[in-house]
Amino acid sequence: IVGNAGVLVSKVIYVKPTDGKTFVVLDAAMNDLLRPAMYDAHHDIVPINESSDTPIPVDVVGPVCETGDTFAKDRSLAPLKADDLVAFRTAGAYGASMSNSYNTRPLVAEVMVKGAQAALIRPRQSYDDLIKKDQMPDWL
Repeated sequence: IVGNAGVLVSKVIYVKPTDGKTFVVLDAAMNDLLRPAMYDAHHDIVPINESSDTPIPVDVVGPVCETGDTFAKDRSLAPLKADDLVAFRTAGAYGASMSNSYNTRPLVAEVMVKGAQAALIRPRQSYDDLIKKDQMPDWL
């Protein structure tokens, strides 16, 4: 899969206005799309539902309590609210191959789309599946 063939869809979980800056907190995190945290890579972020509202500068961040959990700083986006969906463009070649379960975050689901058809090709990892990877040996 090449970069332009994939998107990462994420939900806004919180919008936090502060003095001089607004943070848009998503349910996606640096473990789902690592490139911005690793090398300040730029991914276009677009609302799934278009808006005619005037864009405002926001920092787009994830919910992991790490300074690197930042997708974009001072990005101009139409105002967003909790439960709105956004898409990160050009995530296809990088999202799944670099994703990980850092901070006990399950891997995201992958859906393949062709025209009007869609198929779940990797279900979201469950916490049980995540924990199964770390079993203690019987001899302990």
